[in-house]
This record gives sequence, structure tokens and C-alpha cells, in this order.
Amino acid sequence: MGTQHVETERKYDGAALPRLDRLPGVAAVRDAAPQDLDAVYYDTADLRLLRRHITVRRRGGGEDAGWHLKLPRTGDEREEVRLPAPPGGGEVPAELVRLVAAFTRGAALVPVAHLRTHRRRVLLRDEREEVLAQVTEDRVAAQALGVDGGSTTEVGGWTEFEVELDHGTPELLDRVEAVFTDAGLARSPWPSKLARALDGTRAAGAGSAPRVAAQAPGSAGALVMDGFRAQLEALLALDAAVRLGRADSVHQMRITARRLRSLLKAHRRLFRRGSTEAPAAELRRLGRLLGRARDQEVLGETLVDQLDAVPARLRRGALRGRLTERYAQGYRTAWRQVVAELDGARYYALLERLDAFAADPPLRRRRAGRDARRYAREVLRREQRRTLKRLDRALGLEPGPRRDLALHGARKAAKRARYTADHAQSQVPRRSAKRAARFAGRMKDLHKVLGAHQDSVVARQELIALEGREAGAEQDAFAYGVLHERQRHAAEAAQRRLPELRRRAGRRKLTRL
Repeated sequence: MGTQHVETERKYDGAALPRLDRLPGVAAVRDAAPQDLDAVYYDTADLRLLRRHITVRRRGGGEDAGWHLKLPRTGDEREEVRLPAPPGGGEVPAELVRLVAAFTRGAALVPVAHLRTHRRRVLLRDEREEVLAQVTEDRVAAQALGVDGGSTTEVGGWTEFEVELDHGTPELLDRVEAVFTDAGLARSPWPSKLARALDGTRAAGAGSAPRVAAQAPGSAGALVMDGFRAQLEALLALDAAVRLGRADSVHQMRITARRLRSLLKAHRRLFRRGSTEAPAAELRRLGRLLGRARDQEVLGETLVDQLDAVPARLRRGALRGRLTERYAQGYRTAWRQVVAELDGARYYALLERLDAFAADPPLRRRRAGRDARRYAREVLRREQRRTLKRLDRALGLEPGPRRDLALHGARKAAKRARYTADHAQSQVPRRSAKRAARFAGRMKDLHKVLGAHQDSVVARQELIALEGREAGAEQDAFAYGVLHERQRHAAEAAQRRLPELRRRAGRRKLTRL
């Protein structure tokens, strides 16, 4: 997957580069060899990447020729992925296509702009001659390339300045900016050269993010939609990690899908009737698909780790390896099904629906305008009552499958209550946020113990199934029996903790925001 790094830089407009030899902490200012850079930028025909401040380019010249993908982060930071470019050009590498699939959603990446840059470079060094930052003066000539039969347009040229940190600190950026400001340079309004090149042509406004209907600060609508948008961005960011098979990415994407669904369900009264049902159902389907892969991970970790409880003389040496491989293969199979789903029209339609929901939420205006603190208090009370009702019903049943199923339902309710409190914390006053955090913590304690119980239920069912379908399983019957018994004890231990956890999570004062 090429090389990856985080770059920290700022862009400026102005007439000329000022002197930088008096910057505190900079021992020397050295000119570096100038560069002539030639870059072709790729995007969908309707510029879906650019509207997210994402750029893909194939650049020649300079010290980092090849394919570059730049993804926005916070503040002055961007994540950059680099890949070598084979001779003769060609299509965007599949690795980069996968990294932006959540944004392109099946649309092809095509050339949209051609930029030629003459770059003058100045290196800021410390006493050890280590490069703290690179300051550049870029003279750019740009063309907007015709897409779908359109004609190529000469955009013209401009000069811009960049400061990119190497071994320096963010404070150095501030010191350079102070010198620039005194010399008449100002921060560039453009997030990238591409945005500047295409503005005013067929892509007017391309540098702007999608318009979002704003909710009044401190309102119930802001409380819900700020959380929704944050979770949607997290879901989109995790898409690439799942496709690339990165550790824990499936688990995190599943959690994020659940958080989005919980938010829609817990706050459905804030939206127009029926508007949350379809996206919530699709998020549930996505979460279940991700859950198949995650369940294989959990089963493998649980059963293999607990083999140490079986006396060595009473278990076959190959059992650990067989179980490890079985669940690793099960995970790989489930993961491939997830990736196939992420390449499908149904998943892309879900993302489009979530984008539209975030941009123009179907809020009931009067309810959405309520005070966030009072609204959050009511919602948390409702979620608390819902959780306790489910838990009390479960605890009133006789031990067995019906009780196990009811406890699983209580677990899901506790998790939703926790997520609801998490969302509330950023939109209520500090004192109320502390109480919401305490509420979330109590619900987290409850759903973790309920989760341990559910894991034991699944593990016991799996052990019984293994005995029935694995060749030679009778030779491992004792080991499976030990594991089954340990899981039964884990379930009983979890149930013994529930009354106290129920008492702690059910305190009325937790919802007095």
C-alpha cells in the first residue's frame, strides 16, 4: 500500500516571498534546487472527491513523483498516500480507488485538470542542519480538462506560497505566518490547487463542502444532527480500512453503524414520521453483515485463549491450531462478503441516503428547536426506563433460552442508552455533560456484563455445534466439555452482577441534566 504520512502545511497568497532569516529557532535559511512539477488530477465527472477536499493526482518531477492521494484531517493536517507510477501513465491504481470508494460510490475516476508548477524552495534548518520546514513559491499554470466530451479550458496562472513542516513544530508555522502577514501575504481561501484551478469553470464552487442545513446552537436539533454527522464521517473514514483488511476495522465500522442506527431510533420523535425507518433498517442490515465477521473474531479469541484451562494431557496438540485456522478462515470468508457488499449498489444507496439526511434533516421544526439540555434529559429518562424494563423482564424469567434472548434484548437497550448519552455530552452545559458521561458509564458497565453473558451463550452453542460437525471431534470431547463449562460459569457470574448494575444504572439522578 505504498507509503503513508501526515503532512502539515499552510497556503498563502501574496506578491513575493519575504525574508525568513530572523525567525526564532531557525539557525539557517538555505535555498534548495528549484523543481518543475507536472500533475494530472483525477476525480469523478461531478467532482465528488473535490467537494470532500480529497485529491488524487499523478505527478511527475520533484522528489516524490508518482500517484498521490490526499485526505483531509484536522486543522493544517492532511494524510497523504503515495504510490509509484508505472511508465506510460495508465488508470488510477486499484489501491487508491479502494481508499476513495466510499466517496466515488462506483463512479469512474477520470482526468479533470492538468497543472504545471515551477517551484522555488527555501529550507528552514536548525543548528544541526536538520530541516524544520520547507517554504515554497509556486508559479502555477492550469488547464481544466474536458469530461464527457467537454472542451479543455485554459484557466490561466497564479502564484501561491506554502509552508510545510518537516521536523519543526506547529509553533514554527505561527512564527512564519506572522512574518508573512507583516509582508502582506494572507492565508489562501483555497484548500488545494485543484480547487483553485476548477473554480469559475464547470466546477464553480468546487472547493466548498456540501451545503448543510444548520441547526440552532444549543437546540435539540443540533444535539442530534451534530452527533449524526460526526458518526457518518467516521463511517466513511472506516470504509477504506475495512476494504484493506486493517486490524479492528470491521469491529469499529460495526460500532459506528450501530451508533448511527441508535441515534435514529432514540430520537425518531424529533423527525418527521417514517423518515428514519428506512435508513435505520439499512444500517441494521449493514451492522449484521459486519457482525458475522466480528463474531468469528470473538469466537476464535475466546475458545483458543481458554484452551489453557484444559490439562495438556487431555487435549490434542493440534486442537489449538485447528481452532485458530477455523475461525481465521471464517473471518476471511465473512470479510470478503463485507467487501463485496461495500462494492454494491445497495451500500452506495445507503451512503447517499445518509448524506442527504445529514445535509437536510427531516426535523420537526418545533421539536428540534427545543433546548438541548431539557430535551436530552427527557430522552435519557426514556432510554433508562426502556433498558430497565427489558432487564427486569429478563431477570424475571426462568434460566434457559428465553431468558438468554431477553437478556440479549436488554443488552441492546443498554447500549443504545449509552450511545444516546454519548451524543448528548457535547451539546449540553458542562455540569450536565458530566452527568451524561456518568449515565453513559453506568450503561456501559451494564451492557458490557450483558455482552459477556451473550458471548457465553454464543460460545456454548458453537461448542455443541463443533462436537456435531468436526471430524474426530469425539477425541476432543473432554476439551470441548471444559470450555463449555467455563462459558456456563461466565454466564452465571455475569448474571450475579446484574442486580447491582441494574440498581446503579437505574438511579433517577443520573438523568437530571
